[in-house]
Amino acid sequence: MTPSAPHFGRTDTAAPGTTEASATGDPGAAGDPGTGDAPRRYASGRQYELRRGEAFAVITELAAGLRLYSRAGVQLTETYGDGDIPPGATGITLAPWANRVEDGVWYLNGKKQQLDITEVSRNNASHGLLRNASYELVDESEFSVTLEAPVFPQHGYPFLVRHRVQYLLGEDLGLVVRQTLINDSQASAPFVLGSHPYLRLGDVPASDLVLTVGAGTRLVADERLIPRSSEPVSGGADLRGGRTVSELDIDVAYTDLTFDGGVARQTLEASDGRSVSLWQDENCGYVHVFVTDQFPGRPKAVAIEPVTGPANAFNSGDGLRWLPAGESFTMTWGISASL
Repeated sequence: MTPSAPHFGRTDTAAPGTTEASATGDPGAAGDPGTGDAPRRYASGRQYELRRGEAFAVITELAAGLRLYSRAGVQLTETYGDGDIPPGATGITLAPWANRVEDGVWYLNGKKQQLDITEVSRNNASHGLLRNASYELVDESEFSVTLEAPVFPQHGYPFLVRHRVQYLLGEDLGLVVRQTLINDSQASAPFVLGSHPYLRLGDVPASDLVLTVGAGTRLVADERLIPRSSEPVSGGADLRGGRTVSELDIDVAYTDLTFDGGVARQTLEASDGRSVSLWQDENCGYVHVFVTDQFPGRPKAVAIEPVTGPANAFNSGDGLRWLPAGESFTMTWGISASL
């Protein structure tokens, strides 16, 4: 079933001086007492709208997610309806790990750590501990919003950390996202950060787009999508020269990215030359590419996920970082388009 069209209207109950971002879609706002209208509520929590020129973005309280980004009316990410949670993890941010931990098990100083199994079909702990968390507003300005949520010490992850996410519409109307992990523990904490946006180019069918990924190495995973080895890209797995999405059915992590001026860029391009790209900084040395025919209402959809490490990094050590007590780490990524 095709999801209902999302509603991104402002409420009329914001206090004077409140910015457009904070005034948008507040699920706790009162309805109009003169009409008896009920407050609008969203399955993904409070909605923060950002506008700058022809650029428009919607950020959610749930998982500090990107629900929509568009320019000049051209939708550049997949979205979902008011009553839906993000299908296929659409747009959510990922902390303190991205992707999967095999069996939910890893070891800290020789002691077994058991995370909750959240991907039951493959018996993995998937997409971190904040997928269903409410993020609080930390800061806002005319073109940006910053949200934050804590991870409290718990079974499987005995650390106190905070994940802070800033969304900004830049002067060039591109979207910039900064994800910061802050360690409030007394010991170094392991982590992998990431995000899960699905890119699109307006109404062009995803199958007709050409996907280019500038990466020299792919991780070879088993049937549970746990990497077991890596190899130089070749054949159909080599996306450096571009492949039409209709030819692809992949759920693969890549590394050895091509950085130009400190930025690696992966692109979807239409036959008319228009394109949308996801870029990431050098703190983010992996990208996970997921092409699926299971996205609601779309024959094909393409997730391009910037991540600091691949699946099962807590066990393999690949891309795993340890954040010292009292310190912070930031990865930066964004979306740009040529329209």
